[in-house]
Amino acid sequence: MQDIRASVAPQFEQVNHLIIEQLHSDVPMVENIGHYIVDAGGKRLRPLLVLLTGAALGGCTAEQVKFAAVIEFIHTATLLHDDVVDISSLRRGRPTANAEFGNAPSVLVGDFLYTRAFQLMVQLDNMDLLRHMADTTNTIAEGEVLQLTRAGDANTTEDQYLDVIERKTAILFAAGCFGAATLAGESPDTCEAMRVFGLNLGIAFQMIDDVLDYEGDPATMGKNVGDDLTEGKPTLPLIHTLQHGTADEQAMVRRAITEKRADQIEAIVAATARCGALKYTRERARRYHDQALAALGVLAAGTSRDAMAEIADLAIHRDR
Repeated sequence: MQDIRASVAPQFEQVNHLIIEQLHSDVPMVENIGHYIVDAGGKRLRPLLVLLTGAALGGCTAEQVKFAAVIEFIHTATLLHDDVVDISSLRRGRPTANAEFGNAPSVLVGDFLYTRAFQLMVQLDNMDLLRHMADTTNTIAEGEVLQLTRAGDANTTEDQYLDVIERKTAILFAAGCFGAATLAGESPDTCEAMRVFGLNLGIAFQMIDDVLDYEGDPATMGKNVGDDLTEGKPTLPLIHTLQHGTADEQAMVRRAITEKRADQIEAIVAATARCGALKYTRERARRYHDQALAALGVLAAGTSRDAMAEIADLAIHRDR
């Protein structure tokens, strides 16, 4: 990732500076929580994709730098809200903001970040893109609610799972790439190709996240293995195990989802591996990865396009 960031290093640094600058508030708790979660680091993958898309389409502009910060603020707001809803205690290897400051402040600062993102969007003075981002943020919220309604539902289908992750995760990847192309003044076909790239990349990314919840190293990932079980999330590895596991394995997984418990995590990890659920999920992620790469065909060959393809590769071969 460091090598990939190097290709847009000046713009990436500008995004980081803009994020810190826009966290300013005369309410101390807003800045404290904002800095707490932003300073935790993370991949900054979504703003990086905005910058790389801009670079691949003729060079990053100040507008695309600002839009990259918008995307990161929206993503950070969703993390704050997610951790409250999921009652999470660990993210990126340290206590979550809600564990450190409380649920109410975390939710309200998440709201601050959402509104700050749209203040920046207004500065871009692009009504079509503003409308697209308003729709995107609304869809993300719907995805969050949909995931909440699916929690504890062991009858969730693969199509229903896909619907959730498209709305909740992949659509922001798509919006970042689409927005960068829109700000570059590209044709509708090119903008759509970038949206398709981001959407498929986001789906593949989330599927690997769901695999790592059962085979990842907590120290590497910075979160607890089995968190999805305690939240009752019927992710693809579990859905596949419910379809292809033994009767005992199916009963164990069904009970874990409906009762939202991870006390049999080791046995469930073994079951997902034995019936090929983790392999199946990785294979599904690979298909979306391939569709993402195909969408890059509209871009001219070059360092930025290569970097975008490399991010797609890293998304399905990562360990955190």
